Amino acid sequence: MADTRKAYGEKENKMDASFWADKRPQGIPNDIDLSQYSSIIDVFNQACVKHAQRPAFSNMGVTLTYADLDRYSAAFAAYLQQHTALQPGDRIAIQMPNVLQFPIAVFGAIRAGLVVVNTNPLYTAREMRHQFKDSGARALIFMNMFGHLVEEVLPDTEIEFLFEARLGDMLPGLKGTLINAAVKHVKKMVPSYSLPKAVSFKAALKRCKGQRPTAVTRTLEDVAVLQYTGGTTGVAKGAMLTHGNLVANMLQVYANMQQIDSEGKKISGEPGEVIIAPLPLYHIFAFTVNCMCMMIAGHHNVLISNPRDIPGFIEELKKWQFSSVVGLNTLFVALMDHPDFDKLDFSRLKSTGSGGTALVKATAERWEKRTGCRIGEGYGLTECSPVVTSSPGDGLARIGSVGLPAPGTALKVIDENGVEQGIGERGELCVKGPQVMKGYWNRPEATDEVLDAEGWFRTGDVAIIDEDGFVSIVDRIKDLIIVSGFNVYPNEIEDVVAAHPKVANAAAIGVPDEKSGEAVKLFVVPSDKSLTVDELKEYCRANFTGYKVPKQYEIRESLPMSAVGKILRRELRDE
Repeated sequence: MADTRKAYGEKENKMDASFWADKRPQGIPNDIDLSQYSSIIDVFNQACVKHAQRPAFSNMGVTLTYADLDRYSAAFAAYLQQHTALQPGDRIAIQMPNVLQFPIAVFGAIRAGLVVVNTNPLYTAREMRHQFKDSGARALIFMNMFGHLVEEVLPDTEIEFLFEARLGDMLPGLKGTLINAAVKHVKKMVPSYSLPKAVSFKAALKRCKGQRPTAVTRTLEDVAVLQYTGGTTGVAKGAMLTHGNLVANMLQVYANMQQIDSEGKKISGEPGEVIIAPLPLYHIFAFTVNCMCMMIAGHHNVLISNPRDIPGFIEELKKWQFSSVVGLNTLFVALMDHPDFDKLDFSRLKSTGSGGTALVKATAERWEKRTGCRIGEGYGLTECSPVVTSSPGDGLARIGSVGLPAPGTALKVIDENGVEQGIGERGELCVKGPQVMKGYWNRPEATDEVLDAEGWFRTGDVAIIDEDGFVSIVDRIKDLIIVSGFNVYPNEIEDVVAAHPKVANAAAIGVPDEKSGEAVKLFVVPSDKSLTVDELKEYCRANFTGYKVPKQYEIRESLPMSAVGKILRRELRDE
C-alpha cells in the first residue's frame, strides 16, 4: 500500500496534482495561472475587446456579437446603479430559460458588483420561496410566463426590484411584438398576474442605452454567484462561488481545449467555432462552460430555449455547422430517435460532452456510430464551479470513465475512516483545487461537514482512480444499497437494465427487508409496452449475482427527474 500511495504523491496520505503531470494529452498544461485576471469583470472586458466582432450568442434567429453583449450588459449595469438602491454584494436572482436576455442580465449584474442567484424557471412556488428567502435576494429578473408565481411568493421575500423579461424582447421590431402577443394570447402561456413594481427588462436597456456603468472593484475572493445545489440530498443550499472559483474553472476548461491531435492541430479549433447549448444556463455546468468559459475562447453559443421540443431542436441544428454539443444521456437518445437526425451535418463535430448524469454505454456507442464523434464524459459538482474532471478528445475518451482531473486539481479517494485508498480501490472522492467553493451560504455547519481545513471537499460520490489517472464514478454514497452486508451500487443495476431492448429508463433504490436488511427495488420505464415483470426478473437473474437481483419491480410511465435529467432516487425512496 505504501508504494501505491507514493505513486500518488511523495507524502503519506497526500495525493497531489503531480500524479497526473505525465498523464494528460499533448497541449494540455498541468496548471493554470489565476493571476492573469482580477475578476470575472476583467475576463469579460478583455474578451469583448479581443472578440468584439465575433458572434457570442444566438437564439430565435438573432445573433449578438461580443460587442453587442458588452453594450447591452453595460446598459443594464448602468440601470442597476442609477435607478435602484442595489449595492455591490447584494443578491439578484435570475430566473429565465436559455434566451439572449440571460447572458445580458448575468454580465450586467456582475459588472454592477452584484451576486447572481441562478434560479430554475420551472421551480414551484415552494422552491422559489425557499431560494429567494435563503439567499436574501433584493432583486429578481423573471420571464413573464412565471409572473404569477413571483406574485405569489413576493410577500415572503426581501425582493424590492423586479425586472420582467418577455420571450420576444431581443427580436427586432414587429417580430418581437408579434412573438410576445402570440405567447400571451394565442398559446396562453402567460397566466395573469399583477406586479405593478416590475420594470420591463427591455425598457431598462433602452433607458440606459449607450451608457457605461461606474467601474466596480471585485476581487477573486469576492462571491460572484450563489448556486443552489439540486436538492437531491435534502434542503437546497447555496454554494458560494467566488470570482476566483469561476475564473479558475473557466481557465481549467479552456486549458483542456488546448489539446493537440495527432497532426499537431488544436482540437477545439480557433475562436468562432459554433457550440450548441441545450443545457440550461441557470445550471452550473452550462453556466460555466457556455456562459463563462466561451468568453475566453471567443466561441459562438447557440442557445436552445426548449430542448424537450426535439423536432424544433433538430430544425435549429440544421442551420449550423457546429463543432461541439454538450448534453446528457436522455437528450442524446431523444435526438437519435428523431427521423431527421441522420440528415444533420456532423462534418465539423469535434467534441460531444456529457455531464449531469451517468452516460449509458449503449447510448455512447450509438452516438459515435451515427456522428463519428465519441462522447466524452465529465464530472463536476455545484460546489466545484462545477468541472472536476473531463474526458480528453481525439478518440482518447474511455467509455465508463469521467476522464482526468482539470489542470491544477488534486483528487484522492478515502474510506469511511478517512484513510486514503490506493490505485484501483473504491472510496469517497475528495477534490482540492482553486474551483472549490468558499462554502455554503449562511451554513457553516454544513460547510464543515464537506470541506476540511486543508481545502479538501468531500463529494459524497464513490470513485476509483486507475493507474493512468482516469477516474470512474461508481455511485453516490447515500444511494448505496447494503444487502446482507454486501454493497450494491444502483448505477450498476440501472446501466445493465437500461441495456435491455425493451427498457427506456431504469432506477434502483434500497427498500427495507426483514431477511437481508435491505433489498433492491427496480423501477422501469419501458420503450416497448409488451415488457413484463417476469421478463425483467429473468433478465436480472441472468445478469446479476444473487444479492444484486432486485426483489421488487415496478413498471411506470416516467421517473422523477431534475432539470438536467438526473433521476431523483430520493423521491422514489420517499414515496
